[in-house]
Amino acid sequence: MSAKAQLEALAHGIRTGEIDPFDPRWHPTVVGQKGRQAAVLVLFGVLDSVPAASDKPLAPADLDVLLLERAQTLGSHPGQVAFPGGGLEPQDASLVDCALREAAEETGLDPSGVDVLAELPALGLGVSGFLVTPVLGWWKSPSPVAVVDFAESAQVFRTPVRDLLDPENRFTGVLHRRGVTFSSPAFVVGGVLIWGFTAMVLDALLEGLGWSVPWDRDRKHYITP
Repeated sequence: MSAKAQLEALAHGIRTGEIDPFDPRWHPTVVGQKGRQAAVLVLFGVLDSVPAASDKPLAPADLDVLLLERAQTLGSHPGQVAFPGGGLEPQDASLVDCALREAAEETGLDPSGVDVLAELPALGLGVSGFLVTPVLGWWKSPSPVAVVDFAESAQVFRTPVRDLLDPENRFTGVLHRRGVTFSSPAFVVGGVLIWGFTAMVLDALLEGLGWSVPWDRDRKHYITP
């Protein structure tokens, strides 16, 4: 089965309630959380001709996911790696439209080249109070991407899925701040740290796809606030 077909099967399972790869504590229907709506585009596809660095056959060497690094000057989550996305605006007809608009504004991608597979259930982002809807997509016709506004993003880049799956690149990210400890799955790929919400979504989706392999969860990566 192709990677796209596997993503479509996962999306169908989530939509019908047969599969829920996410921690149930994230679902606002469970915790009664309310907040501003937002959406992110979780975009898989063959984004360029450069293969993964890992030689482990854990996923196709040319399968990628699109990410960006937030600008250090932003008030929330500065410098963190994220999916393209943002808050729902009045002009957005839906959360899918929100994710595609934000992705176009942040990376310059052409939304017409994106095959939307599913609008996944909203997830609570406690730190900022957002309810974030991941929109799962397949890049059927990739277009050039780059930073559109350096006040918003420091870089836009593709991350090979095979490198994300390689246990050598996997850690538990740990952040100590104001007497509180936060931990999440983390990935270090190409010298870039992916942790927090983005890493948790990636980890859940890769688990749901059945692609993940065992990795050492006691291997810590300590994050500087």
